[in-house]
Amino acid sequence: MSISGDIASGPAGPGALPRGLRLRLLGPTLVIVGSLMSVVSSLGAPLIPTIAHADGVSLSTAEWLLTITLMTGALATPLMGRLSDGPRQREVILAALGSVVAGCVVAALSNGFAMLIVGRGLQGVGLGLLPVAMAVARRNLAPEKSRQAIATLSVTAAIGAGLGYPLTALIAETFDFRGAYWFGAITVGCAFLLAAFVLPGRAEVPTRRFDTVGATLISLVVVGLSVALSEAGGWGWTSARALGLFAGSLVLLAVWIPYELRTTDPLIDLRQVKNRSVLTADTGGFLISVAMYLLLPVVVEFVQVPASQGYGFGASLVVSGLVLVPYAVTNFVASRFLGMYERRFGTRSMIPLGSLIFAFGTGFFALEHSHLWEAFVVSGIAGFGMGFTYAAMPGFIVRAVPAGETGSATGFYQVLRSIGLTLGSALSAAVLMAHTHAGSALPEVSGFRMALIIASALGVATAVISFVLPGLGAGRRVAAGAPAPAAVVPMMEEEAELAGSGYMTVDDRTSDTR
Repeated sequence: MSISGDIASGPAGPGALPRGLRLRLLGPTLVIVGSLMSVVSSLGAPLIPTIAHADGVSLSTAEWLLTITLMTGALATPLMGRLSDGPRQREVILAALGSVVAGCVVAALSNGFAMLIVGRGLQGVGLGLLPVAMAVARRNLAPEKSRQAIATLSVTAAIGAGLGYPLTALIAETFDFRGAYWFGAITVGCAFLLAAFVLPGRAEVPTRRFDTVGATLISLVVVGLSVALSEAGGWGWTSARALGLFAGSLVLLAVWIPYELRTTDPLIDLRQVKNRSVLTADTGGFLISVAMYLLLPVVVEFVQVPASQGYGFGASLVVSGLVLVPYAVTNFVASRFLGMYERRFGTRSMIPLGSLIFAFGTGFFALEHSHLWEAFVVSGIAGFGMGFTYAAMPGFIVRAVPAGETGSATGFYQVLRSIGLTLGSALSAAVLMAHTHAGSALPEVSGFRMALIIASALGVATAVISFVLPGLGAGRRVAAGAPAPAAVVPMMEEEAELAGSGYMTVDDRTSDTR
């Protein structure tokens, strides 16, 4: 892979830095952008109890601080991903960063919960930046630097969240919750200026037709399901509004799927799902993502509940943010073990093992939550399981599809993950609402327990499905020293996260028929 004309000779924005300096700064700039998006996305969970109290809304309603961000992120990811395949990667990144800055300012200036939700929605657009940043790295950097940049970008989500939770919680506790959003506005604003000077200009690549119909249909499906899951607890699960939204979303989904299969240039290529390995990663990624957001915000909120409620630990914002640090650390550590495990045991048990570890952690906290240290331990256990699972899933895809179809296949996987996170956040809000008495801002402990039990059950379901779907011949371990098949390149340990990006070339990407 050679450096394209984008940064080597193409134009950049007004006042752009010299070409050589831009090339050296491009990798670090993309990593900064990716890390800040992870931090900004974490500006919701630790603040949920505080904002619920300040704005006089229930804890389940305040969950929309997460749901709206994830929902707009799920909507933005496929749209931005498709646009980044064309010549305007720079414009896509700057527009998304501008939206995040505007969202942080709106949230910081908010005088009510509704305005805060608008701000968080604008911030969610930034969640679609990670695949765009990877595409920029692949197109403009030399192979080795591209590999390093993409691998680093792949782990910024977990690391950024782990650092962002306690950092923003500390700012919010020192000032107030608006201080956290001003922090986001200032830091992302600096990233916007850096990107404006460093990012390459338009590339000489063809513009693809944008699938407007497909984008509209899938957007309506995501919004409909998110609203239905979040509000059905208050409306009543059998109410006309809830049933109407569910039915309408399913009808639109039934229309969208055949449309995407028929169109010549779809927003998401669903044909890849016919491959059982791809289906394994897609199904497992969706289920475990739902489970993840039935755990993370629930644990953070649980530890902040005053002990006078009969449960909870009355932890401060800072302490509740620190609870997720073990999650981020073990998430990264688990991905480092992936190559070693694959060489010893093969690939078939990777996803089931990680999912069962996650299920054990969430199930344990559902049953035993009498001490604060248990929340830290469970966070670490769940993080290890989730990191192992997430790092393994993309490998199932890149080993199963041709190099020219890797981006499309992993793009659909990323979209399913985003939708799963959105639905998980909405479902946790619905469960807590269903266990909140009228006139009370806090749910009963049974609401938290139920959310964790569902998360644990989804972890077990992911393990079972991901073991059965690949087929009996999948995942066999190759004996030490045995020659690899002609079309197989051994999976390297340091490429576990890189495979997840979907931007490896045929010479870079790992593949395995075991």
